[in-house]
Amino acid sequence: MKYRTLGKTNFSISEVSLGTWQLGGKWGTPFDHKDAMDTLAAAYDHGANFFDTADGYQGGESERAVGEFVRN
Repeated sequence: MKYRTLGKTNFSISEVSLGTWQLGGKWGTPFDHKDAMDTLAAAYDHGANFFDTADGYQGGESERAVGEFVRN
C-alpha cells in the first residue's frame, strides 16, 4: 500500500480508501454486523487506513461500525 501525507497534519493515509456505503450488506438488505467487521478488518489488514463514511449509509450503521472497529 502506498501512503500520502494529509495536508500539513503529518498523518499518513492510504492512497486507497474503503467506501462504506455497502458495508454490512447489499443495497436494500438488512445490515450484517459480522460482514461489516470482516470487511473493515480485511481492508485494514491490506494497509487501508482511510475510510469514507456518512451517517446516511445503511441508516448510520456503516458509520457506527467504523467507529466500533476503530475502538477495538
